Amino acid sequence: MSIGSDLMQGLGLADPVIRLGVTGLSRAGKTVFITSLVANLLDRGRMHALRAAADGSIKAAWLQPQPDDTVPRFDYERHLAAMTGPDPHWPEGTRHVSQLRLSLRVQSRGLLSGLRGMQTVHLDIVDYPGEWLLDLRLMDRDFAAWSAETLERMQGRPGADAFLAAVAALSGSTPFDEAAAQSLAASYTDHLRAARHAGWSDCTPGRFLLPGEMAGSPALTFAPLPDSLSSAPLYREFRRRFDAYKSRVVRPFFRDHFARIDRQVVLADVLGAIHSGPQAVEDMRRAMADILTAFRPGRAGWLAQLLGTRRVDRILFAATKADHLNHVQHPRLAAILSAMLREARDRADFSGARTEAMAIAALRTTTEDVIQQDGVDLPAVRGTLMDGRQAAFYPGDLPADPSVLLSPARQGADRWLDGDYGVMNFAPAAGTLRPGDGPPHIRLDRAAEFLIGDRL
Repeated sequence: MSIGSDLMQGLGLADPVIRLGVTGLSRAGKTVFITSLVANLLDRGRMHALRAAADGSIKAAWLQPQPDDTVPRFDYERHLAAMTGPDPHWPEGTRHVSQLRLSLRVQSRGLLSGLRGMQTVHLDIVDYPGEWLLDLRLMDRDFAAWSAETLERMQGRPGADAFLAAVAALSGSTPFDEAAAQSLAASYTDHLRAARHAGWSDCTPGRFLLPGEMAGSPALTFAPLPDSLSSAPLYREFRRRFDAYKSRVVRPFFRDHFARIDRQVVLADVLGAIHSGPQAVEDMRRAMADILTAFRPGRAGWLAQLLGTRRVDRILFAATKADHLNHVQHPRLAAILSAMLREARDRADFSGARTEAMAIAALRTTTEDVIQQDGVDLPAVRGTLMDGRQAAFYPGDLPADPSVLLSPARQGADRWLDGDYGVMNFAPAAGTLRPGDGPPHIRLDRAAEFLIGDRL
């Protein structure tokens, strides 16, 4: 949207636009969320909790070309075909910024409905990798602070040993060598990949994992170094490249995309983090604190200057893959996410925007079942595994008190003492969508009501 369009909208001379940012932590399902949300807004038979859909206020919905000519279009049709076709499978994940515009023809309700009549509301959905959002934390740190924090956090994380051994072999007299710099950056990137694969959330700098056309550039060829090496030429060069990454990569992204978002969804695979262990849960909690710090109104520094008076006024944190649990455990999953979010809010001293925590499944892949184990009935789910086999699955009993998980995570425990929580990878279920219905989901309509219901 241009500055002129922003001005016209502010004066009420243009159709209203809701700019919705969608991002997620490791393997949270951003592409599936966007695809299912759009499909269910086009065919609203399953959107009972979205009031404008339930009462008939939404008269029509259609896709239009995205407003930003330089931003790739979110490939909705291909992703929907992957999820709901004759051979359903999961679509490819997010690797860059993309955008989609969905226009809704809405009949106003209430006392002034006769005067306002019909209006068109544009929903601009901006999809971007969660790693890029976490890059915000770099902007308020210099190279020394970022290095110290990162090296401390790496202890015990997957793939860290090889990188830490390479750093330990350096000295203050180590000369700068480009081949050695690339090898060190590659070792650090390997660690980030291993950590993300193991379910860790904070894997920054984000472009190291998704470099695109910047692969091999100096701005993506650095790594954290201890302060004991501060006199080394390699340290000085890595410090310069770290500053270039912030100014040439991070700042333009937030200026061009993030600063114009009205509503934000942050998806989190909480079940995956629980399965990975206490350290992964604590890592996710800290990541949410950093995200909320970025959204804090009145925050001093570069981001406040960039955003000006505009800010995100609603943020939804959604624990995905709720369909991997029987419905009796959904309140417990939501309570765990709420507790993680509450602690993050306290840590970030956050206030202003409305936030909500919710357990959802953008695409429901299972049906509910009961299985017996040692003569005890267990609430389970049944679905198709990635290899095509049918299976019933009980992941373990989530605690009713979230502190049972969050306290040992915060205290640095390396495993759960009183529980073993499993995960299962289910494939999209085969089936034919009925006319007027979008893909099956769990609470996607409630998520839509919170994010855009007030604007419809």
